[in-house]
Amino acid sequence: MKSVVSVVALVAAALLGSTSVRAADVEVIHWWTSGGEQAAVSVFAREFDALGGDKWVDTAIAGGENARSATLQRILGGDPPGAAQFNPGRQYEELIAGNMLLDLTDLATKENWAGFIRPASISEACLVDGHWWCVPVNIHSWNWAWASVPAFEKAGVELPTSFDDFLSKAPKLQEAGIIPFAIGGESWQINGAFGVIQTSLLGLEKREKILKDKDLELAKAEMPAVFEKFRQFKQFSDAGSANRNWNDTTNLVVTDQAGLQVMGDWARGEFGVAGEKAGVDYACLALPIDHPTVSTGGDIFLFPKQSDPAVEAAQLKMASMMVNPQVQALFNNAKGSMPIRDDVDMSLADDCMKRGLEIIKDPANIAVDAGRWQSNDTTGQFNDLVAQFWADDAMTVEAAAEQYVTILQNAD
Repeated sequence: MKSVVSVVALVAAALLGSTSVRAADVEVIHWWTSGGEQAAVSVFAREFDALGGDKWVDTAIAGGENARSATLQRILGGDPPGAAQFNPGRQYEELIAGNMLLDLTDLATKENWAGFIRPASISEACLVDGHWWCVPVNIHSWNWAWASVPAFEKAGVELPTSFDDFLSKAPKLQEAGIIPFAIGGESWQINGAFGVIQTSLLGLEKREKILKDKDLELAKAEMPAVFEKFRQFKQFSDAGSANRNWNDTTNLVVTDQAGLQVMGDWARGEFGVAGEKAGVDYACLALPIDHPTVSTGGDIFLFPKQSDPAVEAAQLKMASMMVNPQVQALFNNAKGSMPIRDDVDMSLADDCMKRGLEIIKDPANIAVDAGRWQSNDTTGQFNDLVAQFWADDAMTVEAAAEQYVTILQNAD
């Protein structure tokens, strides 16, 4: 009998041991499909696989809205992926409320995430009611313009020092056969550029009062000028913009066919893939140029709950890998974003990233991303309004501003 018990015990121990070290596949849903984005996500995949055992299984879905929708459907349908990319904000608040995400608090406490993630506002997207529900992997800012140095040289004008300065030089670019203002047709692109112009004209204090505090009287007074300024840019765009995605638009600047694009710093990855050098082939203009700011957007990864302990263990390993100092340096240098920690080796950083890191040192230069305050529905309404205003010349500035205030008034 003793021998039987011993054999059973040995078998049980072997099974328990194999469970603790069993490799797991972790399916990761994301929307990084452009050249620069693929280079960046490959860093994560390579570094995770190099840890041994577990494997990164890549599921790339073009378009952030499409990828998020697919993730939510999978989770609610009982077939959750191992990890999923989201933007920091309110996009996943229902998953937290429904207890559908892996609680990362023990890992975050052990590794002291709160001690090295900066600025502190970055943590707020994941640290909810004292628990960590996601991991921030970068800081992305919309407040950039990307300029082709050869295009401006061809037109015989200096790089712009402000939006008004750009508008005064745009005719020269046009005369030289260059698209002055490159923009794509997706509503989020158009609203993103609009938001940068809004920040430039209003400043951070008024912007926050309107977008966060919903100051309707201030919005009524200030938003007509923002719409008016935005309309001035349209005459310097091109007819092909309507059906163009963001990275193809960036490529117009990369290939010197266009002079300027207002786009977040993820565009820098496209210049990097093309072998372009900052300050020589292209310029990154931090906006507004006379008082640059950085918006605290970016990307986070959340980890839906799993029934398999091996997958859960791999999820925690992946979360830890993503904030590792070396991985942060490699990933963000490829992505065009800034690391969420300032103790990383940024010797490979180009002039644009160094500029962003310098700006973010001063809390007074930080613009909280509007997505932290707005629901997906409200963001979608603003996107649709600004895209309609851009496309429809018959829509008056006054009508657009009035609709803007109405959306703000009814925002949840």
